[in-house]
Amino acid sequence: MRRAAAVMATLALGGVVLGACATSGGTTTTTTVGVTKDLVATPAVRRTLFVALAKYHQLPTMDYVGLAPKMTYYAFDGADSTFYAAAGLVPSPHSLKAQVGTQDDGGYNLLTRKSASTTWKVYDDGLGAAQDSICPIKIPPSVLAAWGWKPRSCFPPIAP
Repeated sequence: MRRAAAVMATLALGGVVLGACATSGGTTTTTTVGVTKDLVATPAVRRTLFVALAKYHQLPTMDYVGLAPKMTYYAFDGADSTFYAAAGLVPSPHSLKAQVGTQDDGGYNLLTRKSASTTWKVYDDGLGAAQDSICPIKIPPSVLAAWGWKPRSCFPPIAP
């Protein structure tokens, strides 16, 4: 009798563990809540960032050649179910508007996207690298830490 009870308890526990997983398209996935993760910006993610930034600057994507090398950051904050990104655009040498739009204050942007959305919201970092500049959004400290940025900053560390 005790053995049957132990088997039933084990099966019930297994059902609880499996019930904590969700299935999507035949694959099993698990969700971690409240954890910040530094993510790899895949080519598909980079494309969505690129399109969102070109749209924000009110120019077609052909006015840019891509995202600035080694300046793209991407993370997920489980505490607020938000994706955070930061990136700059490289203007096409054939687009004076893009060259002007990305120089100085317009050269780097911050983006957010709720996990249930497919649309990025873009913020101009203004003078993000300037001392005493004010960030247009509050990037969670856990995201800044995951990216290796200074606390309360809104621009990546500048290499010497």
